[in-house]
Amino acid sequence: MNGNNDDPKTPLLPLRADRGERGPPSPLLDLFTPGNALIALGPLLCAATCLFMPLDGPASSRNMLGVLGWVFAWWLTEAVPMPVTSMAPLFLFPLLGIASADAVARSYMDDVIALVLGSFILALAVEHYNIHRRLALNITLLFCGEPLNPPLLLLGICATTAFVSMWMHNVAAAVMMMPVATGILQRIPEGPARPDAAGKFCKAVVLGVTYSAAVGGMSTLTGTGVNLILVGMWKSYFPEAKPISFNTWFFFGFPLALLIFLGLWGILCLMYCSRGSGRALSPYLDKAHLRRELELLGPMAFAEKMVLTVFSLLIVLWMTRSITEDIPGWGALFEGRAGDGTVSVMMATLLFIIPNKKQKGEKLMDWNKCKKLPWNIILLLGAGFAIADGVRSSGLADILSETLGFLEEAPYLAIAPAVCAISGTITEFTSNNATTTLLIPLLIQIAKTMGVHPLLLMVPGAIGAQFAFLLPTGTPSNIVGFTTGHIEITDMIKVGLPLKIVGIATLSLLMPTLGAHVFGTNGKIP
Repeated sequence: MNGNNDDPKTPLLPLRADRGERGPPSPLLDLFTPGNALIALGPLLCAATCLFMPLDGPASSRNMLGVLGWVFAWWLTEAVPMPVTSMAPLFLFPLLGIASADAVARSYMDDVIALVLGSFILALAVEHYNIHRRLALNITLLFCGEPLNPPLLLLGICATTAFVSMWMHNVAAAVMMMPVATGILQRIPEGPARPDAAGKFCKAVVLGVTYSAAVGGMSTLTGTGVNLILVGMWKSYFPEAKPISFNTWFFFGFPLALLIFLGLWGILCLMYCSRGSGRALSPYLDKAHLRRELELLGPMAFAEKMVLTVFSLLIVLWMTRSITEDIPGWGALFEGRAGDGTVSVMMATLLFIIPNKKQKGEKLMDWNKCKKLPWNIILLLGAGFAIADGVRSSGLADILSETLGFLEEAPYLAIAPAVCAISGTITEFTSNNATTTLLIPLLIQIAKTMGVHPLLLMVPGAIGAQFAFLLPTGTPSNIVGFTTGHIEITDMIKVGLPLKIVGIATLSLLMPTLGAHVFGTNGKIP
């Protein structure tokens, strides 16, 4: 009697009708998912490398290569969140005999990390008080022109983004400036009613903000994590050499970024700003609209003025800590003990002391406003420094440098473009920081073999890692622009490829000329 059961406890409908008489699913089946397979990929690569990879070197070098396989597998697939992956060296290095727990932990907090922490807190204060928006509207008003001049307006928007990106992380600058740029474009109609010239201008603005954030970040140490990784590795590998200070990098990075920026603006104007674009855009973009936006912000309050004062003072302290050999700067008063991170944290601390004069007892910043601190970037920087130390101390750098041995045969003037091109290609498929972390230790070893100054290879390698201009996934700031819906991958390739060529050519010109003067690469090799 299959269908009849008089037991009142029997349910009217089968609880597992879709499974018939089958029991619960096996827990083993739940383990075999694509996500879990990617998680297992890292440990499997590490184990296979440590057990079976033939390397002519100490066991620690083979173990270090296994750690690289594990960490980069998780970074590339994001099987585990990137910040968590960035902490993997903290347990892998001690367990595999690469470094002690104390030694690897020190890589996660040094003066460079302190520089990042302080600058991020200041960036959060700028964002909280809408200073970036006020700055953008003022500069855009300045460049708008009467009658409307689209290339000039595009220059104003891009220059503002690049300037903001100089003093905070380029991803944060893109996130902050993209809403400002798209807000300016909101008055332009969409769909069939949009003139073709107006649609092209929208593409130019979004691409301009996206790439200006990357280019502006090249000019200062705080603009991108890649520059900080380079400086940290230089300090780690060559502790006796003169460190790369904030203003030392600025004297080279700013002219480089300026030339690349002008190249970007020229490419965008050539491709997207036709002669008739001014007439097509003038009904939608005018100074009156921008002035209304600025009036809505109201006059600058005391809190905004104080945040700007603290930020400006920090920039002055960064620029004057170490000026020249003849003019030592204020850092000489402390016999070299104070670094850029010292003043960065000190000035950030002032934000928690100075009142904002809005409510009694309320300061410019409190810890609740700092909950958006990008700990993922801080942990990623720490992982980069730890991996660089591990690659060097384990002997893996000596072995891997042989794979780039062809650079030893390259002519002197071809070194910078060759390294920059290699780095710029790799960075399209992995993060800028990961590319730098992997390449810089190898380039240092190659420089030693060639008998040239390490910075001749290190700087092009680091700058090239920031030329991720072709794909949306190349860097988070690219994703910020791509998700606006104004641009497609073809637009990024059409602008990104010539921009990459301009970047490599500019670096190839400046590195043996200005770079030799700023970094002293013609002098004694450390």
